[in-house]
Amino acid sequence: MTIEFNCPKCDELIAFDSKHAGKRARCLSCGQLFTIPQKSREKAEKIKPEKKEKTEPLPGFYNAVFIESFKIFFNPKNATSLVFVIAAVCFKFFLAPAICCGYITFFLVWGWLLAFYLNIIYETAFGIDQLPEIYLGTSVTFLWNTIRPFLIFFYTMFIVQLPFFITLSLLQDKGITLLNLWQNTTGLGRLLQTLHIVGLFFFPIAILTTAVGRDFTMLFRPDYILLPVFKALFPYIVASLLLVAACLLGYRTTQFKSFSFLETTAQLALNLAVQAVAIIAMRSIGLFARHFECNLPW
Repeated sequence: MTIEFNCPKCDELIAFDSKHAGKRARCLSCGQLFTIPQKSREKAEKIKPEKKEKTEPLPGFYNAVFIESFKIFFNPKNATSLVFVIAAVCFKFFLAPAICCGYITFFLVWGWLLAFYLNIIYETAFGIDQLPEIYLGTSVTFLWNTIRPFLIFFYTMFIVQLPFFITLSLLQDKGITLLNLWQNTTGLGRLLQTLHIVGLFFFPIAILTTAVGRDFTMLFRPDYILLPVFKALFPYIVASLLLVAACLLGYRTTQFKSFSFLETTAQLALNLAVQAVAIIAMRSIGLFARHFECNLPW
């Protein structure tokens, strides 16, 4: 049986199986959190902490990142979400050797994981200390929910790297390309390398703005990006380093090949470890918004 109702914020028509009645969910159009009603056409109850005006940072950021974040892996309420993450990683890991299936699984799994990351940032920023609940949707909505996160991450990365791309295009006649960028030791090469690193440094605050602000035009406001970083520089560096750690760890992983049992176990464990670090990194970005909300101009 299907429960149909309208989003309490944007009035979008939403449908869930009746077994999800009473659970938390999110509108895919506007991002509003709500409780799924018991019957069709009932009004869904909004879930959003009351926003209070804050003039001072909330204490305990480092404790929340390094202590409280680990507790989510042992919270029974997060079991379903963690099982889905493990299943998705295993699905991608073991189907990687198949050429066709490898591309498909890469796209589906990473699309789902990127959506999961965005939800972690959003919900953590608003004081929800649980992993997002799993909603796969129908075939059409599942496909869109897979494509949309790729677009969000790509667009956000493109905006923060825009100075780098513009400068690179202006220096095409100097023989500097993406392929030889890191081998170039000239002054112009160093300039491009610096612009690229700076863009990567500002990616966490940019994806926070995208995930929570829900407005891409906010990325073109320098004060929205720069002020929160420089007013809480060291906490921001911690969040950035956690994201870097997840990326570097992911770079060291490989998918299933003709490994021995021990090698297979070690590589699968490394793939799962990447997700554990990524979850903590995404929570740290959301916690940055929660603890230093007073520094966010938006």
